[in-house]
This record gives sequence, structure tokens and C-alpha cells, in this order.
Amino acid sequence: MAEFIVADLQELTSFALEALLKEDTGNSNIAHAEDKTELILLLKQRPGCIILLDYTLFDFTDVENLLIVSERFPQTLWILISDDLTDIFLRKVIYSSHRISIIFKDSPLKIIQEAIQAAISGHRYICQRATEIILDQNQKEETPTTLTPTEIEILKSIAQGKTTKDIATERFCSIHTINTHRKNIFRKLGVNTAHEAIKYAFRAGLVDTSEFYI
Repeated sequence: MAEFIVADLQELTSFALEALLKEDTGNSNIAHAEDKTELILLLKQRPGCIILLDYTLFDFTDVENLLIVSERFPQTLWILISDDLTDIFLRKVIYSSHRISIIFKDSPLKIIQEAIQAAISGHRYICQRATEIILDQNQKEETPTTLTPTEIEILKSIAQGKTTKDIATERFCSIHTINTHRKNIFRKLGVNTAHEAIKYAFRAGLVDTSEFYI
């Protein structure tokens, strides 16, 4: 019977994925990882397992870091399930590994189930939306100048290591509002994680490297 690890920091999604796995596979032995260190420890114990990972919220520094870990455990299959992923990221993952499937959190339940069954059978699954993003020749990386003053300020706060809750408190707004700004920043910079966004901002001169540290 296939073993599973759920690596998703959103409690609701994590709970839903566990319930779905139990119902569809009959496997109640499902592990959870809250960071990369814990994930690697679990992979050592379950070298041939299937991982359901929300890459955008996990602490992988970039796509290369993810690929290195996946190559370290060649028997493992991955299902990336996130809110949004850039075309650059998708191309890199799909062209670099045949063991990483890609779906999205707003995918129909049938798609998620198909991805899980494909992984159990040892196959990769790429959902239609991911394929369309890759094939869309009009989707291009936007320039840093498209960031609004508010987005730049939030990016600076992210670079200072402040959490979404901290930023929301400072700006007297909701966590949902800050999360929306984060998604817009990531989309405009063509990145998927806060670490990637900060590195991009440093290179583009949006934030001063003498003030902030990665």
C-alpha cells in the first residue's frame, strides 16, 4: 500500500487532503511535515512514498532546492498542489523531473483524485491548467516598475522577516488583504516564494541590501 506525506501549512487543506487520501486509498497511515527538515526526516523513513506539497507556502528556497531534494530520494513521487505557480517554475519542474505531478488547489476534485491515482501507479500527472500556462506565449514576466508603492512597502517588510500577521497589524488591515498583495507581488515578479521575491527585489534595486538580509 502506498505511503503518503502531506506537506501543506494550511490546516484546512492539510485536513482535507488527509481525509481524501483515507477515503480513496483506505490508508490511514498518513504523515505530515511542517518544514523541509521534518520532510527530509520522514523521507528517510518512507523512501518510496508520495508527497502532496504546497510549494509556495513551504520553506524551499527556490525550485533548484526542491529538485535537489527530489533527486536525493529517487523512489519518491511528488504532487505539487498550490494556489498559483509561474510559467517559469512550471517549465523548470516539468523539464527537469518526471516524478513531480502538478495540480492546483482550485482544481476539481476529480483532477486531484486522478493525480493521486496516477502517482500510486507510478506515473506523473500534469493538469490542463498547468499545460495551458506553459503553452501561453503571451504570458511574460512583468517588470519591477509595475509594483505599486504599497506592494514595494510590503515587499520590504517581507525582506525584514516580518510575518503576514505582523505586516497586517502594522498596516491596520486584514491578513487576507496582505495575502492578496503577496500573491500580486509574486505574480508580477514571476516568482513563487517570499525568498525568491526578496532575491529578485535585491537584484532589481527595489530594496537596499545594506538594510535587509535573506
